Amino acid sequence: MKYWFVTGACVLLSSPAALGQAPPKIGIINIQAALVGTREGQGAVKELEARSAPKKRDLEKLQGDITGLREKLNKMSSVGSEEQKQTLMRDIDQKTKSFNRQVEDAQAELDQEQGRVLNELGGKMLAVLDKYAKDNGYSIILDVSAQNTPVLFAATGIDVTQDVVALYDKNAPAATSSTPPAGGTSTPAAARPTTPGSVAPARTTPTARPGVAPGTVAPRPAGVK
Repeated sequence: MKYWFVTGACVLLSSPAALGQAPPKIGIINIQAALVGTREGQGAVKELEARSAPKKRDLEKLQGDITGLREKLNKMSSVGSEEQKQTLMRDIDQKTKSFNRQVEDAQAELDQEQGRVLNELGGKMLAVLDKYAKDNGYSIILDVSAQNTPVLFAATGIDVTQDVVALYDKNAPAATSSTPPAGGTSTPAAARPTTPGSVAPARTTPTARPGVAPGTVAPRPAGVK
């Protein structure tokens, strides 16, 4: 019993409170939400959407053509000649291969643009975060935007996301049309469909920490070889 009492006393004496020091100030931030929450980030999302829209329309049209040809092939199952069916199947196969190549190219281009934006906006955001932490006495600010974040619980009062966004906007120049495209919560055109009948746009929300380009390509749509 004496041993445990002495050990406990040592722990208490070595704690910050026992030494008259304030405990470390800890905060959390959703860096992805912060990036797209700034005026500059929102402007970049809109520009990315505008640049991606034509490609999205092309992909939707091509996928609609493929769907129409498949429906035609199904209707010919009992009435069309074997030669007609083979011709139609070759046409479907060629269009499907072209569709898949275009989708992969569009996804790669989108990933490259997002990576560039994460380098530019992310670098600025980290500089603002560093200033905010120093000015407000934070010892640690943890990013909780990643799915594998080690933070299992955090009180809402320590979330500094909106404060950092406000500080970023306060010190950033007004967004212009030359703002680089960025990830956001909206939907760009360069997307991989999830079903044969519709084109599901990819998310532009940054999927990596600032300065790291997202390289994940969405899986192929069901029914497309």
